[in-house]
Amino acid sequence: MDTSKLTQFHKDLAEWGITLTSKQDEQFLKFYELLVEWNSFMNLTAITEFDEVMKKHFLDSMSFVYYVKNYYCTTNNQITKVNKNKDIVSDDKGADAQKEFDCSYLSQLKFTMIDVGTGAGFPGIPLAILFPEAKFTLMDSLNKRIKFLNEVILQLGLTNVETVHSRAEDLARNAKYREQYDYAVSRAVANLSTLSEYCLPFVKPTGNFVSYKSERLSEELIAAEKAISILGGTVKDQIDFQLPESDIYRNLLIIEKVKPTSKKYPRKAGLPSKEPLS
Repeated sequence: MDTSKLTQFHKDLAEWGITLTSKQDEQFLKFYELLVEWNSFMNLTAITEFDEVMKKHFLDSMSFVYYVKNYYCTTNNQITKVNKNKDIVSDDKGADAQKEFDCSYLSQLKFTMIDVGTGAGFPGIPLAILFPEAKFTLMDSLNKRIKFLNEVILQLGLTNVETVHSRAEDLARNAKYREQYDYAVSRAVANLSTLSEYCLPFVKPTGNFVSYKSERLSEELIAAEKAISILGGTVKDQIDFQLPESDIYRNLLIIEKVKPTSKKYPRKAGLPSKEPLS
């Protein structure tokens, strides 16, 4: 498979300290081919030009690395979680180390993640390629998208991904999925109160809901603070950045799960979007 057209993608990733293996190169190229092929007969994305897909879908999805760099470090060839101050950690031998993360260790990170409302597989599929030792659940309410994702998983040889056809409000009441994940992520277009009710019930206490947003959230965040608290969360951080060699602004909103979510939530299907908690 010709990987020469990945030059800009590689250059962008290098700014984040990421170098892909040849297998990962092939997986991203195959994912692009399948995305365009299936998009010809079903609505998956309005973005189909190669470089735009690489930057606006694949690279953007992989920006979870910003979270990893802020909250993990590598010392003595070990990956260690950083404390809440994000500056000093202790390794297993008790030695203090400055917070640094060598992205060559990404392949070693083990965690569980659910992508809520994954759509065409963003951010879940790019993250599953980048973190082969982590376990991913991709959830979507449209079965035709799940069929597409199952084909992607098969063609890319991904063994760390499962798909689920469901609404978030229904799946979060299933004990197999409720509060079982280290991370819930979503790139869905919805207000933060609604997204929090969709996502926080899946997150373990001490885990995090990471919301991908395209702008700063000052007003939306203020409106969602009560809902986040009701659902057992607290706002931990907002990580702002631009996609490399672009004027595309992005941020990751980090909401930590500090207590279990009440069994009252999520409410029945449709209510979180029609009547957001406030």
